[in-house]
Amino acid sequence: MLGSRGGAGQSRLAARERTGQLVQTQGTQRALGEVTRNLNSWIEVDFGAAQANVRALKGALGPVELIAVVKANAYGAGAAVLAPELEGAGVDRFAVVWPHEGYMLRQVGVTRPILVLGHAFPADATQAVRAGLTLTCHSRELGDAVSEAAGMAGVTAKVHVKVDTGLHRFGLELDTAVALAEYLRGLPHVEVEGLTTHMANADEADDSFAETQHKVFREAAARLPWIPYRHTANSATALRRGELHYSGVRVGLAIHGILPPNTPGPVLKPVLALRARVARVTEVAPGEGVSYGLTWRPSRPSRVALIPVGYADGWRRNLGNEGDVLVRGARCPMAGRVCMDQFLVDVTDAPGDVGEGEVATLLGSDGAEAITAADVAERAGTIAWDVIASLQGRLPRLYHRAGEVEQIAPPLW
Repeated sequence: MLGSRGGAGQSRLAARERTGQLVQTQGTQRALGEVTRNLNSWIEVDFGAAQANVRALKGALGPVELIAVVKANAYGAGAAVLAPELEGAGVDRFAVVWPHEGYMLRQVGVTRPILVLGHAFPADATQAVRAGLTLTCHSRELGDAVSEAAGMAGVTAKVHVKVDTGLHRFGLELDTAVALAEYLRGLPHVEVEGLTTHMANADEADDSFAETQHKVFREAAARLPWIPYRHTANSATALRRGELHYSGVRVGLAIHGILPPNTPGPVLKPVLALRARVARVTEVAPGEGVSYGLTWRPSRPSRVALIPVGYADGWRRNLGNEGDVLVRGARCPMAGRVCMDQFLVDVTDAPGDVGEGEVATLLGSDGAEAITAADVAERAGTIAWDVIASLQGRLPRLYHRAGEVEQIAPPLW
C-alpha cells in the first residue's frame, strides 16, 4: 500500500482509511502529472516542504516546544493527513480550536498532546477526557465536568487557563483567571498544566501592544507560579519576540511556508499549491463581454480560458478582473466575474497555443513565476490565512513528496 512505511505509519494510514478520509493510490508511486491528468482542479500538499519548515522553525526558534496549529483543516491542507506527517517531523504538540477537531486527530493516529484553544461545553468533557485532549477551561462548570469525567475514567486530565490580556476574545480577565486556576487546582483528577494568552497585533508593523499584554501575562504567571507550562506566541510573535517564547510557541501559518506580514524568519517552503486544467478556450471579439454581467470586454481579438474553480471552492468572487493565473509559466489576468464553479482568464499573450487540458496554477509556481497566498490576499483585500483556510472540501488533496503522490484525500461532496 502506497505511503505505508511500517509500524506507527501503517496504524495511522489504517485509521484514516477507517474514517473514510483517505484514498491510497494503488501500486507504485505516481507522478503528479499522471495522477492529475483527468482532474479538473486539485490541491497539492508537499510533505517534504512541511517537514523542511518544521526543521527550519525549530532551528530558528531554539529550545522551545513547537505547537503545530492545525485548526480549520490544517489551514486548508487537510489535517487528517498532514498532522501525522508533522508528528513524524518532530512537532511537539498540536493545537486545534474545537474539540471535534481534536477527536479527528486521535482517530487518524496522532499521539502527541492536543490542546483545544477554543470554547468547550461541560457536555464535551467525557469525550475530551477519553480522547486525551487538553481543554482550555474557562469556567468552574467545565472544570467540574472534566474532574468528574476524569475520575470515571481513572485518569488525571490536564487543562489550560487563558488570560485575556487585551485581545478581548476568548479568555478571562486577570483576577478571574487566577481565581479559576486556584479553584481547578483543588479539584480531584485535574491538573492545571498550562497558562496562556494571545497577542492582538502580532503581525502589525507596530506590535508594541504586545508589551502591554506581556505585562498582564507576567503578573498572571507570578500569581500562579505553580503552573508549569506557558505559551503566548503565534507564528509572528514567535519569530519577532523571543521574550514571549516561554514553554511553547503556537505555529500555524509558518508551517505552511508563509511568513506573516512584517515578520522576518528562516527560508520556508510553500506547502500548498492550487491548480486546475483548462476546460475550454474561447475566441472573443473586441467589445464582447464574458461571464456574469459582461464586465470584461477586450479591446482586441482575444482568447479566454475557462478555469474550473469558483467561489464555492474558496476562490474569492472579488478576484474577478483583478487576479492572475499562471499558464505555461506566464501571468494571465482573470477576465470577468468569478462564478460559483469556474472563472475565465485572458490567455491571449500566453506562449504557444493554450488548449483544453492545459495546467493553470492559481497558487504555487510555474517555471520562474509564482503566485503566493500573500499575492492573492493583496488582490482580494484579505490576509493569507483567509486565502488558504477558505479552500473547500470539494477540491481533492494530493499529498506528494518530491512530485511523487503518496496519498489522496478525495473531495467531500
